[in-house]
Amino acid sequence: MTTIRIAGVARAFGAVAAVRDVSLQIGDGEMFTLLGPSGCGKTTLLRMIAGFCDLDRGSIHFDDQRIDTVPPHRRNTGMVFQNYAIFPNMTVARNVAYGLKARNVPAAETGDRVGRALRLVHLDGYGERWPHQLSGGQLQRVALARCLVIEPRVLLLDEPLSNLDAQLRVEMRSEIRQLQQSLGLTALYVTHDQEEAMSISDRIAVMRAGNIEQLGAPWEIYGRPATPFVAQFMGTTNLLTGQITATVDGRTRVRVADQDFLVGASSAAIGSAVSFSLRPEAIRPLREGEAAPPGWAVLDAQRTRIEFLGALTRLDLALGGGGTLRVATIGLPPQALGSERMRVAYDPAGVTVFA
Repeated sequence: MTTIRIAGVARAFGAVAAVRDVSLQIGDGEMFTLLGPSGCGKTTLLRMIAGFCDLDRGSIHFDDQRIDTVPPHRRNTGMVFQNYAIFPNMTVARNVAYGLKARNVPAAETGDRVGRALRLVHLDGYGERWPHQLSGGQLQRVALARCLVIEPRVLLLDEPLSNLDAQLRVEMRSEIRQLQQSLGLTALYVTHDQEEAMSISDRIAVMRAGNIEQLGAPWEIYGRPATPFVAQFMGTTNLLTGQITATVDGRTRVRVADQDFLVGASSAAIGSAVSFSLRPEAIRPLREGEAAPPGWAVLDAQRTRIEFLGALTRLDLALGGGGTLRVATIGLPPQALGSERMRVAYDPAGVTVFA
């Protein structure tokens, strides 16, 4: 297993700063994900680790070895690309063996290692098939086997599932995670898909404009986003802005248009403007006569839209003075919601406040 240490790394393309003084450490056997929108710098950072992109400044170490001055083929990394990068004129076995041949591994050992790699990705017996005979998911497994067969110190994955359909993406991300854990590999995964990142990662770095906006475990980033950008990027949220009007029992009252919200404690002074994030699933519709849990805040609102999606029901509520509050609830059918005028409750402690 290998620790990756990135210190003050930067890279610009002309006047565009793709990566800006990024520093982080990825632990032995960790599945670490770089997450962000297109153009945020995540793939550039991955390519610098792989050796496909030079650094303007900074350094990268694998354990105690500095590797940013080492040629790509000597870094012992395995990389899975978005477009598979499978050679169409080679059989599956020859594709998987390509890295071993480049390393002058003896033929007998090559055959054994190719067989083991194909078994790991559940492609036993596929060695003599051609790429055009395989599905997208099978091609991605071949690409993964080609990385694993060289026994890399670090596994790098650049949007590896983006070309697959939704159901196959779910299956493959689970397989990649299980393989990574069973082999104890240190892995760096790049994606723009928040659900994908949260489902497989030990930790996530959310990137924006070449910087790391927030770094932490998936539940930390989702539950306590550090900035409004992270709150909005990590799934659906109600991002509201208002003015602090009072403090009540250690909590803060914020006026948003004509609606008062109770949120967690804030260090900002009364009269200050603040924004806050309230997740739709943290808001509970109250049935007729139902009381809110102790300590929860209650809002009266007008329902403007209802969307029934089986287990999930989504609601839009009109706030006083304009604006919409989105609500998501599980196991509550539309007929149980009563009239369009309704009450909802939420726990102020679950609201993330931004200064």
